Order: sequence, then C-alpha cells, then structure tokens
Amino acid sequence: MTIVFFSNFINHHQKPVADELYRITGGNYTFVEVNPMYDWLKRGGYSDFSHLPYVLRAWESEENRKKAEELAISSDVALFGGHEVIDYAILRSRSTNKISFVVGERWLKKGWINLFSPRLLKFQWYYHTLFHEKPFYRLCSSAFAANDEYKMFSFKDRCYKWGYFTRVDTPISQQEVKVTQDFSSSDVVPIMWCSRFLKWKHPELPILMAERLKRKGYHFSLDMYGSGILYDRAITLAKKYAVDNIVRFCGNIPNDEILAAMRNHDIFLFTSDQNEGWGAVANEAMSNGCVLVGSDAIGSTQYLVNDKVNGLLFKSANKRSGFTKLGIKVDSKALDSLTEKVEWLLNHPLERKQIAIAAYNNMKNVWSPKNAANNLISLIENLQKGRDTLIEVGPCSKAFPL
Repeated sequence: MTIVFFSNFINHHQKPVADELYRITGGNYTFVEVNPMYDWLKRGGYSDFSHLPYVLRAWESEENRKKAEELAISSDVALFGGHEVIDYAILRSRSTNKISFVVGERWLKKGWINLFSPRLLKFQWYYHTLFHEKPFYRLCSSAFAANDEYKMFSFKDRCYKWGYFTRVDTPISQQEVKVTQDFSSSDVVPIMWCSRFLKWKHPELPILMAERLKRKGYHFSLDMYGSGILYDRAITLAKKYAVDNIVRFCGNIPNDEILAAMRNHDIFLFTSDQNEGWGAVANEAMSNGCVLVGSDAIGSTQYLVNDKVNGLLFKSANKRSGFTKLGIKVDSKALDSLTEKVEWLLNHPLERKQIAIAAYNNMKNVWSPKNAANNLISLIENLQKGRDTLIEVGPCSKAFPL
C-alpha cells in the first residue's frame, strides 16, 4: 500500500505518526511539503524535519513538484491537510477513484462568520461539485470538526476521529506516581500551565483560580510557562491579587524541558477557548503523568478526556472574555467551573493519582502515534473492501456531531 500526505510542511506534531506510517508501509509513505517551514517558526525553536527520507519538498524544484503530482494520482491513498494543498486534491479527484482523506481541525472556530472565508468557500465549492462524488473522507483533528461539516452538509457519515499524536515514551506506573493513602494536608501540590499569553488562551483564569484557592487555605504552587503580549499584564494581575508568592512565571524553555516539567507537576491546566483547534499540549501532559483539567471547547479534550476518569473538563470561557484594552473581563462561570474541578483534585489525592495513570494508559494504548497509524491502515483496508470502520474508540473510529 502506498500512502501520500500533502501538507504545508512537516513539524514535530506530525512526525511521530509519519514515522509509524513509513515503518508500517515498508517505506511506501511520502510526506509532501508544499511550502518551506516559516522562518519565524524556526526562530521560535521548531525543528526542521525536511531532511527525513520520506519527505518530498515539492517547493524545492519543478522536478519535485511533478513527482508530487504523480503521487497525487498514483498512490493508493492520499491525505490532504490544509488549504495550500487543494490543487493536488482537485488533481486526484479528477484523475482517479482511489481513496482520499481531508485532514484538519474545525472550520467554524468563530461561528458562521467563517463562512465568509475565501478558503472555506473554495473548499466547499469543490466538495459539493467534485469531491463528494469520489471516495473522499474526513479525518477530524477536532472533536467539533464533524459538527461543522454536518452544518455545511459535507462528509455526512464520512467523518472519522483523528488528531495530533505526540510520542508516548515515559513509563508511568502506580509505583512511580506513588499511589498510596498516605497524603499530608500540608503537601504542596504543583500545578502547571503552559501556553502563549494570548487573550484566547485565557491566562487570567489560572491566576484568579489561584487567588480563590489561596483564600480557602489550600497548599499548592502554580508554574506558568510561555510568553506573549499578555505576559507582563499576567504578572501584574498576580501581584494585584497577592498570589505572586504562589504563581511563578517561567518564560519559554525548550520542549524537552517542558515535558520534564510536566513529570514534576500533578495537575496541568489547559484554559483555551474554542479558538484552540486541537492543542497537542493536552497529549503531552497526559502522557507525562499530569491530570489534565481542560476547557470543554478545546478540539482535543472531548476526544481525549473522560471526565473524572482520565482527566477533568471544565466549562470553557466565553471567547469575548479575558484581557481587554481597558482591563479584564472575567467569565465567572468558567472561573467557577475551573476552580471547582481543581479543588476536587486537591481534596482527592488518591483519585488524582489514579486519574494520572488512566491518562497515561489512554495515551499509550489509544492515542499514541503507533495506534493511530495502525488504525488508519485498518480503516483504509475496510473502506477498500466497501466496509465501514470496525474501530470503536480512538483514532479512526466514527466521528459524529457532539
């Protein structure tokens, strides 16, 4: 079986599953880059993987572009991710009846206003005039992608769960996380937040939560990693609410150090609103022993988290809330929900450790790059035989509107 994936460029979120597909197919997997990686991402620490043996740099030469076009037609299976590759999808749909997948996050992050996007209008035009007559399917890298497709009468009964798949290589066991009944009420529980300091990431929520929990007498620390335009304002907010002795601002550090930090924290807060398409930091936190407390509007959390089993979900902040030009607009319902969930974890240390183990097992056994690649091959083989997926949970199981 030959598989080709067309996307803008390969990055560290795509590499693990690409490695597995290359291995499973015996080298018959190609990742076609249509653009070089942006310089600002390289400056931000992104690794350049364009040298990998399965990467074809279509942007590099006319010869490579023609090879990419040949692959679009000849490959047994083609995956298309991003608006930059639509011309290759059009070429394939006009040239063959072989299986294809459109891979991506949700279209309507901002609601119906997104329908005015030229990219979305172009894609929907080709879907309804060309793709829907062919064996084109949707791999949904967001729990809300199927919702959006069904609203636009696209990919009905052709949506399957997908995502971003980070490596899972840190053994977590009951012994390593020390699951016992012996917990002291004076133990300081380390909590972590890691993101860009942007309005839709809602860095105000962890700080305001810390103020509430401090007043209630809980023992914890909160480390906030990252940088952004709201970084200084977040520091000022922590001082205003007298939690600057609890909240530590750690700045940017390399990804390997972030993963190591996760192993030294019990709870990870993921507070983005619906603008977060997937959020691979959720995978990383759950794979490294943290209990994820995530917003229910994030693309990944509805797929990855079973509430109070392998993580916790809280009510997302309204996208209009957060830092404003004049100050701050707090979504009180989101803050109440986040505080309630974290307080429950602080009051239930044994359950907290058990949830951490369940989270790791979910990432290792269900949402790992290896399992995703195996499930994709299984889905392809079933579709080629005229059957639907036999997978019931995780990657390549059926995706329906929530």
